[in-house]
Amino acid sequence: MNRIDIVREAITDLLFERINIRNRLITHTHLTGVALLCGLIAKKRGANIELAVMTGLLHDLYSFITEGVQPLEDKIAKSNKDADVAREILDRLNITTTDETVIICNAVCYRGTGEYSELGQILLDANLLQHAYHNPLLPIKYGETRVVELLVEFGISNTE
Repeated sequence: MNRIDIVREAITDLLFERINIRNRLITHTHLTGVALLCGLIAKKRGANIELAVMTGLLHDLYSFITEGVQPLEDKIAKSNKDADVAREILDRLNITTTDETVIICNAVCYRGTGEYSELGQILLDANLLQHAYHNPLLPIKYGETRVVELLVEFGISNTE
């Protein structure tokens, strides 16, 4: 089994441990959608596709596993928790080098500086696209300018 499948299986197992089925489905859809987009963006930009897909699968897990707990309002604190969860999973799976684990966790962790690693930028862009197009009939809630820039980057017309 390859590393992406190992991470995907670990995330699926984590999802099935949770009580709230609706939350499971929403989270699965979001994580797999972002992972797919991470892979496509990484391929387009010449980045590491495998690590990009793994990052997409491992982001945003803190809120999911703490269902029922008041979510953290501070984006930086929440993303630190997301990175902690990703690190715990990668450490348990023992499938990445120390450097790869750091690269993935740094990409997951938003520091509020506006500066991102290559993988962090890919994750940010994939997340924006997934939120913007999970239902393209709804207005874009945030990052509209960046979404338009991404469409241009990928040669997709923004006109209907």
